[in-house]
Amino acid sequence: MNSARSWIVWGAAVFAYLIAVTQRSTIGVAGVEAAQRFHVSAAELSTLTVLQLAVYAALQVPVGVLLDRAGPKRLIMTGAALMAVGQLVVAFAPNLGVAVLGRMLVGAGDAGTFISVMRLLPAWFGGRLLPQVSQWTGNVGALGQLSSAIPFSALLHAAGWTPAFSILAAVSLAGLLAVLFLVANGETASAPPAVRAERGETVARLKNALSRPGTQLGFWSHFVTQSSGTVFSLLWGLPFVVAGAGYSTTVGSGLLALLVVAGLVSGPVLGILTARFPTRRSNLVLAIVTAMALAWALVLAWPGQPPLWALAILVVVVGVGGPGSIIGFDFARTFNPLRNLGSANGIVNVGGFVASFTMMFLIGAILDVLDRIRVAQGLPSDVYALDSFRLAFLVQYLVVGMGVLFLIRARRRTRMRMHEEEGIEVAPLWVAIGRAWRRRRRRGPAGG
Repeated sequence: MNSARSWIVWGAAVFAYLIAVTQRSTIGVAGVEAAQRFHVSAAELSTLTVLQLAVYAALQVPVGVLLDRAGPKRLIMTGAALMAVGQLVVAFAPNLGVAVLGRMLVGAGDAGTFISVMRLLPAWFGGRLLPQVSQWTGNVGALGQLSSAIPFSALLHAAGWTPAFSILAAVSLAGLLAVLFLVANGETASAPPAVRAERGETVARLKNALSRPGTQLGFWSHFVTQSSGTVFSLLWGLPFVVAGAGYSTTVGSGLLALLVVAGLVSGPVLGILTARFPTRRSNLVLAIVTAMALAWALVLAWPGQPPLWALAILVVVVGVGGPGSIIGFDFARTFNPLRNLGSANGIVNVGGFVASFTMMFLIGAILDVLDRIRVAQGLPSDVYALDSFRLAFLVQYLVVGMGVLFLIRARRRTRMRMHEEEGIEVAPLWVAIGRAWRRRRRRGPAGG
């Protein structure tokens, strides 16, 4: 535990995850080029990412079950191979349908990467270091968005569609080789073949993980924190900033980079807070969601073109949602036995991506409907009009708001089970703050 070998294994695994995030987020940078290349509408363009994420989400539970049986190393390598094939398909796609097929392969390969890396961590790290390494994993992976926003974007504009996506395929193979030679599952990351779960036991473990309120709390935490940033970075952020708000592509790429930097800075802080205040993790989640709601309200309610500083505040806040979603996996780890952790992580990881592809599709559909209304009124077509984006982005309040209601319900059930099984009673936050304040006042005169 916490040895030099642990860091080598983690480094190779997180390198593969960084590459996976790069593959996942490239369409967010290439969205305008894709629309021009394939001559498609906003709703049709959204299928490139929506179906990719739908495959990703649909495979989370099966991959989680397979992870408990086969171990993380095999899944990471298989995922890298699938993503390489998928990007080659996208590189040479003659039409949107073939490109969607390629992106679905990317989603299938991406599906097992993150939860496999997270499954490795308890085998190599322990104590208070574990939740911090979990946050660092998310942070380093987020650099994949940065590599999409800057070097891949430059490569795409300099070399063109086919060479850019072909190079991405080769990069995926580099991640595969790193995992092959440097990653080991560890004693607690996979069971020996003789004792691996049979099918009936595997289904029982999945049901057990799914029935736990703590797993459900992790699912809804991931649902509400990750989705807004994913929608912005993977598809609609650049069209909104460039075509809607009227800023340059350079500014749009810079804002995507700022989103990643915000996650890198906030991740370690959230990791420390999660380890220091384990009974207050849901309060961190709700604080992040509240901040995102306020930041979106500022931008969407601004009359005319939103100023750059308001957009910067927005991307910083939604950028915190990325590492904030890692708290969901901390719930899964805390409230599940290790033998169920792959399944539990898979369930949690579904949350944010279900919310994301739902919102992506609805935003694209709303943009198309509003454009048809515009044309029917005799106005020129403008799918990415700023006012259309203002209305389309409001769908986030509906989807995330529903998630918050389910999160609060799951938190109540989790705390009830903690009280019944462990005798731990978690007081409301304001009560805990009041107690801490009174204790501090009592100690004050004595210390003086």
